Amino acid sequence: MNRKKNNLAVEGIDYTVIWLYGALVTIGILCVFMVEYKAGSNWIATFLGGKANYSKQLIFAGVCALLATFILLTDSKIFTAFANLSYVVGILLMLATFVLGKNINGSKSWIPLVGGFNLQPAELCKIFTSLAIAKFISRQEVDFSNLKSQLIAGLIALTPAALSILQHELGLALVYLSLLIAMFREGLPAQFLIIGSCFGILSLATLIVERDALTITLTILAGLIIFLAYRQVRKKQKLVTITAILAIWILCVGVQRFVVPYVFNNVLECYQSTRIYSMVGKDYDCSLNKKSNEKTTGKAARKPDDYNVRQSKIAIGSGGFFGRGFLKGTQTRGKYVPEQDTDFIFTSLGEAFGFVGCAIFLGLYLFFLFRIIRIAERQRSTFSRVYAYCVASILFFHIAVNVSMTIGLFPIVGITLPLISYGGSSLLTFTVLIFIMLRLDADRQMVLR
Repeated sequence: MNRKKNNLAVEGIDYTVIWLYGALVTIGILCVFMVEYKAGSNWIATFLGGKANYSKQLIFAGVCALLATFILLTDSKIFTAFANLSYVVGILLMLATFVLGKNINGSKSWIPLVGGFNLQPAELCKIFTSLAIAKFISRQEVDFSNLKSQLIAGLIALTPAALSILQHELGLALVYLSLLIAMFREGLPAQFLIIGSCFGILSLATLIVERDALTITLTILAGLIIFLAYRQVRKKQKLVTITAILAIWILCVGVQRFVVPYVFNNVLECYQSTRIYSMVGKDYDCSLNKKSNEKTTGKAARKPDDYNVRQSKIAIGSGGFFGRGFLKGTQTRGKYVPEQDTDFIFTSLGEAFGFVGCAIFLGLYLFFLFRIIRIAERQRSTFSRVYAYCVASILFFHIAVNVSMTIGLFPIVGITLPLISYGGSSLLTFTVLIFIMLRLDADRQMVLR
């Protein structure tokens, strides 16, 4: 009986995902090793010493392996039972950073722990938020086609996002918005996606096109639409249609001329605005930024440059088609790229293994994501399906933004590369996210709520 029970503990586990997870974690440790390694040093001793970042990452991986095993041996029902409570604890931990937080790189989002380690609650809260959203949508009384239910689910995701913004963690705030992808799978209307995309395009156009020229373009476009609508729409509907078009035109012009400039000058920090402007090849005048003016007491704020991105491009470009080889990268070994073992870890891969290596690596990630989506679609339980899609959404957003960030297609927002970037909080978060999904998938014949 006991032997049968022990076998059941691991029955149904998707070992393909576990192998992919192990491969990515191993690649991550090697990438950190490429960045940190010093020629002539006893790398075996430093690996076992626990002082170098790659040896710490190995320790983190060992702890995560133990935690992953514990999760796989846990009853799936515990994740539904404590979903809401864990979310409350996560929010409280994020609030605690405003009192107990340690300021690292301008972000007060870390809680210092014993042994020199730091905990970032905003990272862990991604797990709790995913569980809470899955719990809410899976409730029998919830009709997700109802606007009220959609707003509640949105509020669950937006609360930690708002706290992340207050902690100056814009990147993590955007990660929480990626949970909307899982909600679209459950029936969130496409109109939300269309409206959000239009707002993003309009904001981007505001940065690229001169202000008056964009206003004239929007006016001409609105006039053309009114002309065509006047000829096509019936008499009774003409007034309503034209009024709606004019309202949209006023909204677009208002966003373009007032909302976007206000956000860049009053909400975002100078360095954040500069990074976004540099993405489209524009220069931002930091003297317009109210936050910078407050800190400098009226003095002209110094404009940060795009040094990180330029060095990142040089490192990746120097890898060429096949790469320079393991431990042979001049940019990686020379420490030219800032934050190279965390946010810019992808540059070490690009320089060492070139275009071919990066393509294989991204292919591994793509296979990983497709496997998670396959897991999501085979669930009988709404809770398990929604949670699996939350995991896929978070991973996809991290991968897409981090890689785009390192090659200059997205502003620098402090997004780690999943399972690759150095950091205990990041590795722990992704490990727990993935292995809870695997535990739920092992019990996919159950209907969890």
